[in-house]
This record gives sequence, C-alpha cells and structure tokens, in this order.
Amino acid sequence: MNETRRAVLEALADGPVSGPELAESLDISRAAVWKHIEALRDADFDIESGSNGYELGEVTAYNAPAVEFGLEAPFSVEYHDAVGSTNDRARDLAADGAADVAVLADEQVGSRGRLEREWTAPSGGVWVSVISRPEITPAQAPLYTLASAVAAATAAREAGVDAQIKWPNDVVVPVGDEGDYRKLTGILTEMEGEMDRVEWIIVGVGVNANIDAETLPEGATSIRDEAGDVDRRRFVQRFLEEFDRYRNDLEAIVPAWRDLSHTLGQHVRVDRPSGEVVGDAVDVTESGALVVETDEGRETVSAGDCEHLRPV
Repeated sequence: MNETRRAVLEALADGPVSGPELAESLDISRAAVWKHIEALRDADFDIESGSNGYELGEVTAYNAPAVEFGLEAPFSVEYHDAVGSTNDRARDLAADGAADVAVLADEQVGSRGRLEREWTAPSGGVWVSVISRPEITPAQAPLYTLASAVAAATAAREAGVDAQIKWPNDVVVPVGDEGDYRKLTGILTEMEGEMDRVEWIIVGVGVNANIDAETLPEGATSIRDEAGDVDRRRFVQRFLEEFDRYRNDLEAIVPAWRDLSHTLGQHVRVDRPSGEVVGDAVDVTESGALVVETDEGRETVSAGDCEHLRPV
C-alpha cells in the first residue's frame, strides 16, 4: 500500500480528522489529501465526510489494501478476485526476486494439492500463498510447512473452530473419540534452493472459510459450518502474523505443533513409496518427521500420506 495512503488510514482510525489537519500532519496539499481519500474509497474503504472531517467506518473490504491495513507482519499483499493458482502466481513472483509477498485470491480456478491432486477453491474461502527467502538449509524447510499449519490452526481456533493438525500439515476438526476428523485446511509447500541453502519457500494455504459444507468434497468442513462466517480479512491477518512469528522462531514450531496435534496418540497408517508403516503415532522429531511405534519397534517417517485408523 502507498505509505501516504497508509498514514491517512492510520490517522482516520483515531477518529474524525479534517482535510487541513491531514494535509498539515502529512505535509501534503489538501488536493493530495482528497486524491488519497478517493483512492481509498475506490478500494472499498468506508470513509465518510462530516462536519468534523473525514471518518473511517468499519473495514469490511477483502482486498490487498484492506488486509495490509492493521497487519502486524512485514508482508505486502497481491490480491486477485480469481486466479488459476496462488502458488503458481507466487512461484512466478519468486522467480523475479520477490520476498515477503502474500498472493491472495477470492477464488482459484486451477488449484491443486499434493501429488497434483485437484481440489475446489471457490469464492468465500481463504486461498493464500506466502513467499519467504529464509536463511536456512533445505533440511529445515519442512519446519515452514509445520509453521503454516500451526498458524492456520491458530487463526481457525480464534474463529471458534476446534481446529487441530493431522500430520504433517492438514488442519482438521476432530469428530468423536476414535481419530476421525473433517478436513478444514490444506497446505502445499514448494521450495527452490541448492544443497546448502534455500533460495525461496512458498507455503500455499487453502481454508474452507465462508463456504457451505455440503458443497465441499466428502470428509471436508468449513468455518461457516463449524462456527459461522468469519471475517476473512482478519483471518488472513492473523494467519500471516502467526506464520511470521514462527518463521522467526524455528525452535518454537515443533512444540506448538505438538500442542495442536490430532495425530499424536492415534493408531495410524502412513503410505509411502517404500511401503506402509502401521502403528501408534508417538511423537514428531525436531524436523517434523513422525515417530511411529510399530510391532517391530519405532520408525521415523519423513513423508507420506497419514491415515488415522480405528483403535485395535
């Protein structure tokens, strides 16, 4: 967002301010104040003109300026009403050198998940991909996936949903006491780098937010269905703020993930190319790998599709 425009919003947030007062405090002309006010109105900010000056109403817009306003994390936002894939767009931006950019869309028309699986991303959801350029090794990259899951689960819990994490990064809502769940959020992480360093990481997060659950695939749920509609602007802000918090404190990620886990303590089957692993999920390592207690002993699984099984 234009820095002067941001300063205008911050001034209006404290109450009515006259045009001359804005012009003096920002060291710009009254004509420039008017132009900035009109630009903010064009961005769907509710700004009224009254006897006491300009006054900012409730921020209800869902776009880049609205998400950036009040965001306590160092991300710029690129918003699309519709886009093929926020991850694809983020990858293009990363290739051009972008950093700390969140690509946000109301709708995705070419979305995909792990193993190139297609999935729906209709209007009303939260579809966002975040570009980071961390100074970490590739071995630490999975922590960013765990951090995004913790951030998404935290934002969902603040919205009133009993959100937990199924290993490694699905945010789910538990059903009953036998490990069942409904899926709320999917996460897809992409990375480019060399043997000893990461060039960029993109975490793509898709949240079924203000969507009717009956329109979703079987086994999925939405924030609307679990707790009512959520303020998507604030949800995105909280996700970005929590993600920024954890990417700057890598040692805090795994303990936070453990606290939100729905998988630990469950009887699981993990499918992987080298064969399945069946047993009890007992822990995750500091790199996010799942530790499974099998009949033959403990086995550490770095990647695979995890399924919760009925207790034996």
